[in-house]
Amino acid sequence: MGMTITEKILAAHAGREKVEPGELVNVRVDLALGNDITAPVAIREFERIGVDRVFDRDRVVLVPDHFVPNKDIKSAEQAKIMREFARKYEITYYFEVGRMGIEHCLLPEQGLVGPGDLVIGADSHTCTYGGLGAFSTGVGSTDLAAAMALGETWLKVPESLKFVYHGEMPEWVTGKDLILYTIGKIGVDGALYMAMEFTGPAVEKMSVDGRLTMANMAVEAGAKNGIVPPDEVTRRYVEGRAKRPFTFYASDPDARYAREYEFDVSKMEPAVALPHLPENVKPVSEAAGVGIDQAVIGSCTNGRMDDLREAARVLKGRRVNGSVRLIIIPGTQEIYRQAMREGLFEIFLEAGAAISTPTCGPCLGGYMGILAEGERAIATTNRNFVGRMGHPGSEVYLSNPAVAAASAVLGRIAAPWEVI
Repeated sequence: MGMTITEKILAAHAGREKVEPGELVNVRVDLALGNDITAPVAIREFERIGVDRVFDRDRVVLVPDHFVPNKDIKSAEQAKIMREFARKYEITYYFEVGRMGIEHCLLPEQGLVGPGDLVIGADSHTCTYGGLGAFSTGVGSTDLAAAMALGETWLKVPESLKFVYHGEMPEWVTGKDLILYTIGKIGVDGALYMAMEFTGPAVEKMSVDGRLTMANMAVEAGAKNGIVPPDEVTRRYVEGRAKRPFTFYASDPDARYAREYEFDVSKMEPAVALPHLPENVKPVSEAAGVGIDQAVIGSCTNGRMDDLREAARVLKGRRVNGSVRLIIIPGTQEIYRQAMREGLFEIFLEAGAAISTPTCGPCLGGYMGILAEGERAIATTNRNFVGRMGHPGSEVYLSNPAVAAASAVLGRIAAPWEVI
């Protein structure tokens, strides 16, 4: 019996020829990641271990992104803990405000993760890097502390689910829609502690930005990781960018899957997840008409160049509805700069949008767009739980950037073709 791509990466990092689902394995990590919420806890635990250095100062990455620029004294203190730790242990990849980005947009852009890597991060959306053919997963801060000291962690080998997407994606349908559609089909626990492997002709034609979006939301189905087998699209992205050698893995033809799913994307339309779960998915045509107070375009799910270009395509020559606040958050400083070069900021500003420096901000209800009681937002973020973006009495609807932009223009959830 062959192995899946996930099993092969885990076997390689465990120093074994083969692993089986359900086994507990010790694995070396290629990268250990912390942010301004989770790293301070890990740092306190790291200091208790009593070691005098991190396992590799080039493989510990610290990114303040959730509450930056700092919104209050508490968030400033959190960031200070990270900053001082980075200086003390001479961490190579500490990204200060002004040079940083949303962590899961930043690391692929900077070439810090690549195909075949094993990455852990004290953030649930660390699974994003599976879009490059890496095994990446979120862990707790204590596990991060141990990994920073030892360069290894333990994992249970997950079973794998295979998702095959056939057909040509219609206009305005993106990776965000495919993953929302998938979660709508299997539920928020449909992949509990499993690997979600995304394959098929539609995925093969998808950009790296779209693949990262799909892997990002695997955790919303309860998955341990999401992964896209790397190919020439991946190679073009990582060559000249990767900081370390990378390895392409592929599932064997006789690999064992717990279940396999096949979808025809040609019949899909943009999707919207209604409150209060990412599985509560409807086609945009069935969700259209719900009034909104705010639209957010950004986050580690949809803050990349493809996303901003799609939003600009809808917003060009149009104005945001007078009753709506539109907040646009580029994922990194480089994405910010590229969007300026391409003239996207002029389109956004003419439309009446607010443009933020990179931050997670409103996605987790941190700041930069908190909702009041009774308010509704449509967002390109990844979660719409009760109180996720503010007051427990508010509502969050999830969509792709084009739908969010169209909704901002019309003041209600809308499809892009309603304004173009």
